[in-house]
Amino acid sequence: MVVAACEDEAGGATNARDAPAAVVARSGVAHTRSPHARRSPRHPGGISPADMVVAVCDDDDDDDDEEEAGALVAAIGSTRDAPAVHSPRAAWAVFVKESRRLWSIAAPIAFNIMCMYGTNSTTQIFAGHIGNRELSAVAIGLSVVSNFSFGFLLGMGSALETLCGQAYGAGQVAMLGVYMQRSWIVLAASAALLTPLYVYAAPVLRLLGQDEGIAGAAGTFTRGIIPQMFALAVNFPAQKFLQAQSKVGVMAWIGLAALLAHVALLALLVSVLGWGVAGAALAYDTSSWLTSLAQVAYVVGWCPDGWTGLSRAAFTDLWAFVKLSLASAVMLCLEMWYMMLLVVLTGHLDDAEIAVDSIAIWLVRCGGRTSTLC
Repeated sequence: MVVAACEDEAGGATNARDAPAAVVARSGVAHTRSPHARRSPRHPGGISPADMVVAVCDDDDDDDDEEEAGALVAAIGSTRDAPAVHSPRAAWAVFVKESRRLWSIAAPIAFNIMCMYGTNSTTQIFAGHIGNRELSAVAIGLSVVSNFSFGFLLGMGSALETLCGQAYGAGQVAMLGVYMQRSWIVLAASAALLTPLYVYAAPVLRLLGQDEGIAGAAGTFTRGIIPQMFALAVNFPAQKFLQAQSKVGVMAWIGLAALLAHVALLALLVSVLGWGVAGAALAYDTSSWLTSLAQVAYVVGWCPDGWTGLSRAAFTDLWAFVKLSLASAVMLCLEMWYMMLLVVLTGHLDDAEIAVDSIAIWLVRCGGRTSTLC
């Protein structure tokens, strides 16, 4: 691997290291083959990862907003591809090896998602022990209002997945913390914009034709879970930050601990103290913030390469971040809203309480499993 850097447009590499050639591109990254590159059956053109020259050029007249891209000198060649396959046994060995690597990353993420949906499920289960109307109210609050904000915030944080993956692959690990802080700002603003939906959930549900009693109880519950929405604004960026570095095991442990704490809080506040729907909302908020704060604590304490402290750079390029996220936010919202529509339409049936309770139980049984598989 040969790396060269240049600063003018004349083509001279001013900081070359063992570089026999450099291809210079204005304000960009270019690469070429070394004259000493070895030809091999796997690289017919003679270009191999070990023989690639990467050059980065910064013009003097570039704007400050290109500082992040211009400072990058990529080192590609440090990872090796899978060996060539010449027999069924070798193909099977490669398949087993790659499957283990895939599952070592995917399994903790899937388990964390199951724990996240487990908090919704256990909340509805404990609400069902209070009464039919309370179960209907919690089901509508979680499936309609909370799912609305969940999908939108998850989509708005999707730009971080792209940016963190690119930065980590390019060796700019320190930028992951900046991107995460930028995502916190965008998602916190998005959560603030969604707050009126929680506050006025009862009249909105009545406007959609829901039962008067169920709409009123659901409005009380949704006002109680507003803090949980802001916990998601912290949670999602921290998740993407850790996933980009394949630090997913800690996410699974935090998810399990939060689920167990949530069940204990529900048992205390709902069953023992008898606080009803208000107790369920308080337990939901507390467990969500425990998850978010635990992830942030791990990022700050155990990720020194990615987290270098608070940065003013997080306040730059916010609109570009928003534009990158809007399309994904709309897509994810449309995917999740079909379940919301099922609950809303069920509320128009004759016996609304029993109908909404039934669809809520079905969503508890199938919703988390389907999302985990996706």
